[in-house]
Amino acid sequence: MIVPTPAPRVAIIVVAAGSGTRLGKPLPKAFVELDGRSILSRSLDPIFALADPAQIVVVAPLSHLEQAHDIVAHSAGMASDACSVVVGGDSRQASVASGLAALLPSIEVVLVHDAARALAPASLFERVIAEVDSAGRGVIPGLAVSDTIKRVDSSATVLETVDRSQLSAVQTPQAFPRAELVAAYAAADREFTDDAALIQHAGGSVAIVDGDPFAFKITTPWDLRRAEQLLADASSSSRPSASAPSVRTGVGIDAHALDGAQPLWLAGLFWPGEAGLAGHSDGDAVAHALCDALLSAAGLGDIGGIFGVDDPRLEGAHADVFVLETVRLLAVAGFAPSNVSVQLVGNRPRFAPRKTEAEQHLSALVGCPVSVSATTTDSLGFTGRGEGIVAIATALIVSATRPAAGAGT
Repeated sequence: MIVPTPAPRVAIIVVAAGSGTRLGKPLPKAFVELDGRSILSRSLDPIFALADPAQIVVVAPLSHLEQAHDIVAHSAGMASDACSVVVGGDSRQASVASGLAALLPSIEVVLVHDAARALAPASLFERVIAEVDSAGRGVIPGLAVSDTIKRVDSSATVLETVDRSQLSAVQTPQAFPRAELVAAYAAADREFTDDAALIQHAGGSVAIVDGDPFAFKITTPWDLRRAEQLLADASSSSRPSASAPSVRTGVGIDAHALDGAQPLWLAGLFWPGEAGLAGHSDGDAVAHALCDALLSAAGLGDIGGIFGVDDPRLEGAHADVFVLETVRLLAVAGFAPSNVSVQLVGNRPRFAPRKTEAEQHLSALVGCPVSVSATTTDSLGFTGRGEGIVAIATALIVSATRPAAGAGT
């Protein structure tokens, strides 16, 4: 007896109709080769890795419709019945509308994904699907903004520094309840840069979940080369063992002189009433040693070479700036922090009362357990004389999940 396959409740619209002029290629971006396969083919890999079946609608330019059919058929294999290819419009919004028109009656949740984000992992799709099911509203992935952001006028004069804690760099796939997305498109009276903006214009609510560094958009030749390198690294690192992660260790050390004219920031915390540390940034030796250990483990250099010692944007910068950017760089290189231990050497401050607070704060920034201990040198050396402090960190990192190198169209 043949059991019929349940009709899918989730649909994924893959937008592949853009021209991609900034990529500098003579054909539409989605059909440009990325390490032996088209960008479109690569973008379908994580979708077919999902545990539950979904309807897949690829929106392609009329000029490459036949090629799109071939790519989808090759990628889908025996799942071809779940896929369709439709002609895109003159804008991204018009292309998504074409995809919406092809949805099956059973669809309840719709994901809209840019084919140009070809290395987005399957876990990102699963995350937004789970969240839209739970929240019952639109969900988009985003990454924290680590750079300092300036608002400027038409003459490129800086007007103000924007509070980046309220900013997020948005990615795809973006997921929405079908009825809400269809209604928003039907009521659209102008073009929007993404589907979340259109939903909000129609009065809907949108939540953000954690994005993924691999879900960057391939827009320029540099982006394309970066994606090729990530795929090459993934292929190379998988050869010794496809099942065991690569484990690396690193050591970092940082020392700063005391400066009574400065406030003390240490382990990401402010210490009222204590003499601060000299430095271009806030002099947080614990955070700096931690970053050096992570960068050393990944073979990415050191904090001085990456952040510099005279960058005006880093004047007075605190631990979160350095730690979040370091973790981002590790993710781009294919690694994730697993454990960090820091030993603080100095007479002051008295660290024990805030040890737990410091460890929790740093663990949240790094995304793994961070332990911090403190000791003195029994009055020996510059730390013993109360002239400064030293921090020594060791870090353990593992190879993160990377995009599969694969083969095919």
